[in-house]
Amino acid sequence: MAQYDIVIIGGAIVGASVAYYLREEGFTGSIALVERDPQFAHAATTLSCASIRQQFSIPENIRLSQFTLKLFRRLKEEFGEDADIGFREGGYLILAGENGLPILKANHDVQVAEGADIVLEDAEALTRRFAWLSAEGITAGAYGRSGEGWFDAHAYLQLFRKALRGKSVDLITASVTAIARDGDKVQSVTLDNGETLQAGIVVNAAGPNAGKVSAMAGLELPVEPRKRSVFVFEARERYEDLPLLVDPSGIYVRPEGSVYITGGAEPEEDELAADPTDFEPDWSLFEETIWPVLATRIPAFEAIKMTRAWAGHYDYNTLDQNAVIGPHPEVKNFIFANGFSGHGLQQAPAVGKALAELILHGGYRSIDCSAFGYARVAEGRPFRELNVI
Repeated sequence: MAQYDIVIIGGAIVGASVAYYLREEGFTGSIALVERDPQFAHAATTLSCASIRQQFSIPENIRLSQFTLKLFRRLKEEFGEDADIGFREGGYLILAGENGLPILKANHDVQVAEGADIVLEDAEALTRRFAWLSAEGITAGAYGRSGEGWFDAHAYLQLFRKALRGKSVDLITASVTAIARDGDKVQSVTLDNGETLQAGIVVNAAGPNAGKVSAMAGLELPVEPRKRSVFVFEARERYEDLPLLVDPSGIYVRPEGSVYITGGAEPEEDELAADPTDFEPDWSLFEETIWPVLATRIPAFEAIKMTRAWAGHYDYNTLDQNAVIGPHPEVKNFIFANGFSGHGLQQAPAVGKALAELILHGGYRSIDCSAFGYARVAEGRPFRELNVI
């Protein structure tokens, strides 16, 4: 039986970040990073829309993303002169009608208090700022003038994975099939290749499968996979000043080079967990739901051509659409890094840093993630993020 001080289940951006910052913080013990899909063909990391924002409703989420933004600004210093993730600081524009205005204003107050460069403008001001925008049904919008945008998720993940090569982290390709626990302590992790890894600490960074991984240890985690379809389309018009626009309907659109990507049409009410094998886009969503909204919001998009699409799964926390971070209160050597509900990609480095500090120093130092702790799950006490996209 192989022995490791820390076994991290899930080797995409969250797991890789935890491993990276453990070494950066000076952890000298043995680390295994277990990933079942080393090409990341079905990973939430690589199938996301790869964006970063500060427009959240609670300060703790803003702080997590601000940590990553600072990392983006010093990528070459952190990872070398060749480090480039194609970060385009195009901003977010989150729109609201009359009914959504109170929440938009309340969120904006929180964001400004955290130092985010977000402006709140009425419909008239928005149409002056963005000539292509139709303000039909719009009362106001919050626009991130800096510190928000999108990037290359593959390049971002590879920066961390490549950085691990010289840090004595064992990268293991396998699926976890069982977790052995003795009372209040996890003992080992069994893999589908027949190996068993004895573990001093287990970190659950399994993304959409985090609920199942927790269940193997006899622990409940309200995280399940949800499928999201993303569509790519062409348009005659090129809007260089188009931010990542979020319509009050929840449908979003942003530029991607010479094309555009869009999504957000899935109805969340009564939605069920995704079939783990289903990565087929829901093609009907584009013509039936998305296109009419795009044509209303940006009239030039009445004439567009959908060219391709993909579908991915993300880790949805059914309790409150917020992350679960830190140790289980009773099984203290089982640590959660789960349930980000669509914003894990942008917050992974901050969580990796925070958990590394917790493991090495016994507490959070850079970013206090106590509010995301598991206790609220056990108590059924939501810590709800209102700005879920």
